[in-house]
Amino acid sequence: MRKYVIFGVQGSGKGTQALRLAKDLDLVHISVGDIFRWHVQNHTKLGAQVRRTMAAGELVGDDLVEGVVQDRLDQHDWNYGFVIDGFPRNARQAEFFLESYDIDSVIHLDLPDSEVRRRVLARRLCSRCGLDYNLISTRPKEEGRCDVCGGELVAREDDTEEALAERLRIYHEKTDPVLEIFRRKEFVVRVDARADIATVQRDLRKQLHLPPPLERLEDHPGRGR
Repeated sequence: MRKYVIFGVQGSGKGTQALRLAKDLDLVHISVGDIFRWHVQNHTKLGAQVRRTMAAGELVGDDLVEGVVQDRLDQHDWNYGFVIDGFPRNARQAEFFLESYDIDSVIHLDLPDSEVRRRVLARRLCSRCGLDYNLISTRPKEEGRCDVCGGELVAREDDTEEALAERLRIYHEKTDPVLEIFRRKEFVVRVDARADIATVQRDLRKQLHLPPPLERLEDHPGRGR
């Protein structure tokens, strides 16, 4: 059984890296962000609270995150282990997590704030079908229009310079002390997140002493056409 925690600032690709790791090793991927997005999309009471918080450029409260994660882990459907992102959020939660779940490693996807701004402010969302785009890596065929439904592409409501600056400030204020706790216990592997997805995954696996990742067609754009 393998149990990993993955940290990375917004735009570092931690969700993508966690999903690849989970799929290849048959782990359960527990994403706090995905759980909250489900609530937003399904217009639950919790979703409305999360939407207001994100629009203000703030992070969802630690107690709320802790409750959501605990409920998810209590399902005990992670027979071969899990990889969790978005938690723990503070020193108390980090200590509890270490004592309760016997974590194998903490993966830190390190990305400079300047690169975060470049990536995040290039994100676009289809106003009709909700498909994600990025003007750096996944540009639409027709500028400003969704390839699937033709809807207008718009910036996310929380992707503004001001909101992003506040999220970065809060992220570092909260996350840096948590990472330091894990570093003192020699759990942290640092991965440079500036490279492409496949390279980051290979580096991550190497540092965790895991087998190389499975090759994917999307990592070789010219193959299979």
